[in-house]
Amino acid sequence: MELADLLTPGAIRVCNAVKSKKRLFQDLAETARQAHQIDDSLAIDALQERESLGPTGVGRGVALPHARIDGIERVKGVFIRLDRPLDYGSVDRAPVDLVLALFAPREAGVEHLKALALVSRTLRDPAICAKLRANDDPDKLFAILCEHPETKAA
Repeated sequence: MELADLLTPGAIRVCNAVKSKKRLFQDLAETARQAHQIDDSLAIDALQERESLGPTGVGRGVALPHARIDGIERVKGVFIRLDRPLDYGSVDRAPVDLVLALFAPREAGVEHLKALALVSRTLRDPAICAKLRANDDPDKLFAILCEHPETKAA
């Protein structure tokens, strides 16, 4: 599995003036609808349900929200870079500006866990995060996410 298996160029956005987690989830869901034909209301509900179990902000400005949704066949991802960091309730209390959301079939087990490990490993790399923060072109962001050896699952 590679990030290119989870993302498409249309699943990458740069968002301005996102002021709440609720608005961020709406933007993630809208992007998932446009890029992967995932029902946006199901996506929002699933993201909020998962977030109620504990924050998905993993630290250093990165959040990895994820949800299981009925009706999709494989794990799909959406990436948003925020122009202004958002208070997300992350484990390190740092605001978030890099968000990679995963949407998995309800019954996905190992595939979902591999995808989470892959995106976590990728966005733990300070060099990749620095490049993502330095670019605002969605095509360049897609290339950055998909070009590194870290973006392949074991």
